[in-house]
Amino acid sequence: MARSLVLLSLVLSLTACGVVETGAVAASTAASKAEEARQAQKTEARVREQLDAASKQAADQRNAAEAAAQ
Repeated sequence: MARSLVLLSLVLSLTACGVVETGAVAASTAASKAEEARQAQKTEARVREQLDAASKQAADQRNAAEAAAQ
C-alpha cells in the first residue's frame, strides 16, 4: 500500500510538472507572438509613412512640371 502511494505521488508530481511546463511554454509563445504583432504594426506604420512621402513627392513633381509647362 505504501509503495502504491509513493508511486502515485511520483506520477502526480511528474504530471503536474508537465502541466506547469506546458503553461510556461504557452505563455512564452504568446508573449513572443504579441511582440511579433507589435513589430509588424511598427513596420506597417513605417511603410505607410514612406508610401505617403513618396506619393507627396510625386505629386509635388507633377505640380512643378505642370507649372513649368505653362
